[in-house]
Amino acid sequence: MTHIQSRKHAAPQAHARLLSTTLTTALALAVPAAHAADTPGADDAKKTAATLDKVEVHGLHNFVTSPKFTQTLQDTPQTIQVIGEDLIKQQGATTLTEALRNSAGVGTFYAGENGNTSTGDALYMRGFDTSSSIFVDGVRDLGSISRDTFNIEQIEVVKGPASTDTGRSAPTGAINLVSKQANLNAAASATAALGIDRQRRASADWNTRLGENAALRLNAMWQDSDVVGRDHVNNSRIGFAPSLGLGLNGATRVWLNLLYVKQDNVPDGFVPTIGLPGWSPQPGLEALVGKPVNPSNFYGTRADHDDVTAKMATLRLEHDISEHVTLSNTLRWGSTDQDYLLTAFMSTSGNITKTNPSDPSSYTLKRSIPTFKDQQNRILTNQFNVRMDANTGSVLHFISTGLELSRETLDSYPLAATNGSSWSPANLYAPDWNATGLSWAHNGTYSHGRTQTASLYAFDTLKFGEHLLVTAGLRADRYRTTFNSASLCGGRGPACGSLPAGSVIAIPELESKDTLINGKLGALYKFGDKHSLYANWAISQQPPGGASLELNSSASNANNPKFEPQKARTLELGSKWSLLGDALALNFALFDTTVSNEIAPDPTTTGSYVQTGRKSVKGVEISAVGSLSEHWTLSAGLSHLDTEVEAGSLVSADGSTSLTYTPNDAATLWSTYTLPGGLSIGGGARYTGALHRGRDGAVGTPVLTKSYTVWDALLSYPINEHLTLRLNGYNLFNKAYIASINKSGYRYTPGTPRTFLLSADIRF
Repeated sequence: MTHIQSRKHAAPQAHARLLSTTLTTALALAVPAAHAADTPGADDAKKTAATLDKVEVHGLHNFVTSPKFTQTLQDTPQTIQVIGEDLIKQQGATTLTEALRNSAGVGTFYAGENGNTSTGDALYMRGFDTSSSIFVDGVRDLGSISRDTFNIEQIEVVKGPASTDTGRSAPTGAINLVSKQANLNAAASATAALGIDRQRRASADWNTRLGENAALRLNAMWQDSDVVGRDHVNNSRIGFAPSLGLGLNGATRVWLNLLYVKQDNVPDGFVPTIGLPGWSPQPGLEALVGKPVNPSNFYGTRADHDDVTAKMATLRLEHDISEHVTLSNTLRWGSTDQDYLLTAFMSTSGNITKTNPSDPSSYTLKRSIPTFKDQQNRILTNQFNVRMDANTGSVLHFISTGLELSRETLDSYPLAATNGSSWSPANLYAPDWNATGLSWAHNGTYSHGRTQTASLYAFDTLKFGEHLLVTAGLRADRYRTTFNSASLCGGRGPACGSLPAGSVIAIPELESKDTLINGKLGALYKFGDKHSLYANWAISQQPPGGASLELNSSASNANNPKFEPQKARTLELGSKWSLLGDALALNFALFDTTVSNEIAPDPTTTGSYVQTGRKSVKGVEISAVGSLSEHWTLSAGLSHLDTEVEAGSLVSADGSTSLTYTPNDAATLWSTYTLPGGLSIGGGARYTGALHRGRDGAVGTPVLTKSYTVWDALLSYPINEHLTLRLNGYNLFNKAYIASINKSGYRYTPGTPRTFLLSADIRF
């Protein structure tokens, strides 16, 4: 008999420990013959529907927390990777970027434009920027900030077009962080960590019952850590996340979740690429060939800062109308304020002076690109969902439908130098952050962006007998984006008319509105409970201003309201295996993504642009995740991508048709083994292939970065039932590598050198 598994109480706290479902091994292509099975009749289906409240989540059969995904990962026809809290803790990962190292090919490979250095979670996935497609509990999370993991239960990486699930999103997926919340299991734990270069961190997680049906949970975090291998760069933050749960044993369950995170960081403006392989000197810099700067050098100043305040309040309600129907509602208000000054530079011959060409110590670098930001992001949203399981004759239906309303705003108040000067220059090989000469203030300009969206969606997974599942989803988003701004006239700004140059002039309001229709269709065939084949097709759209809440009247800018949304289509074929008693998942996927409506120069009219550009990403992903035995865990993944600009302007500096900031090959491996007596030994490797940087007018800078492999290790030992000591070693062989590079290739992010972190995990 077919079994329907209810998610009535499981979904909000689905524990996918050490589970990363990315999509199966090549062995899965050897498809065994299908087992014949009788299709259950209508009577059997009715009997099945009566068992909807039965919850069976074993091993690798786990759910994504979103109610839009109605089946286990094993039965979902899509690449979805879940990174659990245990894996995050084992590796000592404290940020989203660090945790995503467990997803092959996902990372922060882009270091920004010339004067606009990337900050926060600047993530690329499957060839495209995914920074604007980060969600917390299914709600979009705004801001170019670094997200901490102290209040995260698991991280869900949904690959492929995700607009049907989330609304406008990046062409190649979305990332969802699942928050910890109150439950009826009394527990308390804490972690204290110390490491090289003043790494200091403490966190705590306390959950207690309040009677039979209520609970209170509090997560807290403090950190004050220098960045290993980088002078002066520092990450300091505190965070609190209380959660109150009511009616947790009843038909109506309510959670009130709050989050407050305060960051006071010294940001990183990165390091000149001078002297690195692939660098050639501009006139006057010939003596610097083969003389790279120390990768620990800091070219910013004491005034550089990245101050962030993030606040979030969420009210979640679940109500079981019956054992077949559950209503849920999420009301969220979120706010992110960011204020930073980051000193950037361009290491051209025009910005480097010297008193003795043969003496490198006499070279100085202008710190002439101060980058300011005073920005606030706000979101207010309400998401209503109905989950219903039913049958029509012999066909079982798992239905999810809902309405989402949201308002997102961006308020930016630019600052600028008030004395027309820059910081005092830095010695190229021995920079001093005690700089003088720059003062700044708000210049009177502003920008205000707002997007209001009303969304309707419906998903249905139809189960035909024991073997075939067909999943279909459709979403309609009615959005309206408005953008108001004021700029300084003259130069690159608007014409001044009768006003003096530099006057503040209001720009006419820009507006973009439309209805986006997105959909997906998938089919999965099960060969018993252990193996399945699937196919999935999906579309995704990103309208003007969809990523940044900013509109632009420039003829060449994708945020110009006159342009149509960019569209992505993906076809994915894959196979999934569940082995060793559902302890190990082997997954394999082939995919082909095409992004169209890209902006490209009009070949018939100079200065005009049309939407004829097209980019494609074809690839394969393989993973093996779970447990090889009771004491041996494994998380491994491999990604190979073939990227191409099929039509329109090339984007890579080397003149190839490849996309930028995307490794063609990437791999990740992590494994631990627990010996008798409790000692755990673990470790793994991370491989990232070469990266193409962006195309512009830069001269002599590297157009590619080299591939690299980094090895990490773990030793963990339980002193007693309350205390476990953990030693993490990172980059054991002290590999020097480029982690990211900026568009012009003048700056790069040095990879983290060898370091160690000692942690004490305490349980009460």
